[in-house]
Amino acid sequence: MRLKPVARKSLSDAVFEQLSQEIVHGRMRPGAPLPSERALCDVLRVNRGAVREALKRLSQAGLIAIQHGGGTRVLDFKQTAGLDLLNRLLFHHDGTVDLRVARSVMEMRAAMAPDIARLAATRRSPGQALQLDEVVAAMAAQEEDLLSLQVLALQFWDLLALSSENIAYQLAFNGLRHTYEGMREALVEVMRDELRDLAAYRRIGDAVRRSDCDQAAAMAHALMQHGSRGILQLLAAIEESSGGEEDDDDA
Repeated sequence: MRLKPVARKSLSDAVFEQLSQEIVHGRMRPGAPLPSERALCDVLRVNRGAVREALKRLSQAGLIAIQHGGGTRVLDFKQTAGLDLLNRLLFHHDGTVDLRVARSVMEMRAAMAPDIARLAATRRSPGQALQLDEVVAAMAAQEEDLLSLQVLALQFWDLLALSSENIAYQLAFNGLRHTYEGMREALVEVMRDELRDLAAYRRIGDAVRRSDCDQAAAMAHALMQHGSRGILQLLAAIEESSGGEEDDDDA
């Protein structure tokens, strides 16, 4: 393991950070026992309260199973964790992006968007339809500023997710957006075609206002293809230039 003494204001946060990184990047394998609380206190140089709070959070995140009287073991987070783990998985320990996780985020985004738009067209309120038009108008005013367009596009999809009245989609979208924020600026040029396709945003907004769920879904699917195509091509090129393999230690 690569644990080191903690030197941060919040001790439990620091313990949680180190242990979760060890788990999600495969340096602590599923089924492996965690060191005892006493051992963790000694290695990390923190008190037992900080360790216990961190272990509680790890259990709540689906990373470990605390077995009273039987020790604590690492879980297979791919089977037990939730979307909130995506942001932690996105980056290797050296700060570089995990390409497979980035690809997964974009694929899920493209899969969710059409159904979110379809439901929004079915369930939106008149006020929400007006808000979509206002966001598109703001995008038109910032057409040359890709970073501003990116922020406004997220607002557009926030509104659609809210208008869908599907709490599962809303929470899933929140998780994806939080992860996307970690790589947003790096992807702005790759997503240029999607961000500047204002006609597509207008068509989605029009379809939602007219309650045309099929058209809203079709337009959302087409819009997603712009960004997904560029991003997936970029990721494939990066993988090829690096020999097509990710570091197993950070998989």
